[in-house]
Amino acid sequence: MPYKYIGRTTDFKGKTLWEIVGNLKNFGVGRIVARNRMERYPEPCYMKILKVETLPNPEVVTLDNLRKVRVWVERTFRGKTDPQPVVIESASYKADYKLIPKDEEEDYCRIVRKLEGGILPKTIEFPPILKELILRDAGAKEGTTEEPRLELVYNRKSLRNRYRIAEDGEQPTVNFTMGLGKPVSPSLYEGIKLDQ
Repeated sequence: MPYKYIGRTTDFKGKTLWEIVGNLKNFGVGRIVARNRMERYPEPCYMKILKVETLPNPEVVTLDNLRKVRVWVERTFRGKTDPQPVVIESASYKADYKLIPKDEEEDYCRIVRKLEGGILPKTIEFPPILKELILRDAGAKEGTTEEPRLELVYNRKSLRNRYRIAEDGEQPTVNFTMGLGKPVSPSLYEGIKLDQ
């Protein structure tokens, strides 16, 4: 008869934090541990143990009440280190931690910075009707026909070190335009002149 599993499944893989630090000299202070859940990111995610405080063993040990430990760590998430130490206590019972061997620590913690996205433009042309209104207004006042440009504002958090904004005189590698681009259904635009 085949096994039938009932209940919530888990994708944890590894040991609990107590199993790791309990078997190390000086409770592993100075060593590097990582969570397998964080290995999905291309940037390194790890924790350096700063201080360990043991907690009393629970009187009744159940699956919901396992041995926990309080650990102060210097956490690095996606290549960025938190300025303040982080306390791990409530998640220390999860069997998802692994100890990085000492000879592999340097390679594991190395941050490889690469510019994947490129250089974003600083300005873009105005939408056609707004551009026409600005040119009319500027032409009536000064007689200039210089094309106006709209300065772009980017969400700095969404750039995430992959992109940077072009400096003055620098050519961007990513370009945005105000046109329709290539339509999904060209038959809808038959007989209409499209700027491409």
